[in-house]
Amino acid sequence: MKDSMLLVTSVWDDKETFRMIPITDQCPYVECIFDTGLNVMVLISKNKKQSYHMLPKVDDSGDIVRVKSGRRENGKEFKEERRLVESFQEYYLIKLDEIENVISMFGINAENFDYKKYMNQETLALAGPQPEA
Repeated sequence: MKDSMLLVTSVWDDKETFRMIPITDQCPYVECIFDTGLNVMVLISKNKKQSYHMLPKVDDSGDIVRVKSGRRENGKEFKEERRLVESFQEYYLIKLDEIENVISMFGINAENFDYKKYMNQETLALAGPQPEA
């Protein structure tokens, strides 16, 4: 498990960021993404779960069914239905020391990749006390 991911430059929500991708079959994560807007590290596990999600309603051709009267109260212009969907379990890390711990444990190139340039240190400080550097 240790050193089972590679840190790479990526894009998330139209902003440059970094993510970690698995390089071994033993890695417990599908990927890890740092969201620069929220200053959160999202870990997407290989563990799957079933949960309900609102999805666009589709017709027999697979096309989204549009609302006839413009927009719904939630602002969407299409009908939705609640469906049970299988998805990967996600974990959200908000504290710098916990994010860095995951990066150092799993990132084979953690010492050479400048991931801190994507982090807003002020926002991370709001998540609680951080260890001294």
